[in-house]
Amino acid sequence: MDEWRTLRVSEAVREELSELIGFETADPRLLAVEVTEVHVSSDARHATIKVVVRGDEKEQNQSMAALDHARHYLRHELASRLTLRHVPELHFERDRNPDADSRIEFLLKRAKKSRGRTEN
Repeated sequence: MDEWRTLRVSEAVREELSELIGFETADPRLLAVEVTEVHVSSDARHATIKVVVRGDEKEQNQSMAALDHARHYLRHELASRLTLRHVPELHFERDRNPDADSRIEFLLKRAKKSRGRTEN
């Protein structure tokens, strides 16, 4: 899969997971979880999802366990919402640097790359 498509799939997965985790799951342990970034591998078989988990260490561990438990449900829901040949396996990681500056820089780099592609 080319880089442009990988970025689009990553963003689509991020949006859908944010909605699923934030609004459509009944597990109260997931209320403290926010999806910050998604990186889909070039073969679209795996997705690394970075999340910010609020609360103390115990609550964070419980939230990560809940995410791990819900990953098959979340993958199934992604399959029904997105038209992808392969829905990636979901791998959740805590985002250790949830500052807005890195997110803004990431978005600016992506916009710059996409602008360069449309001009060619």
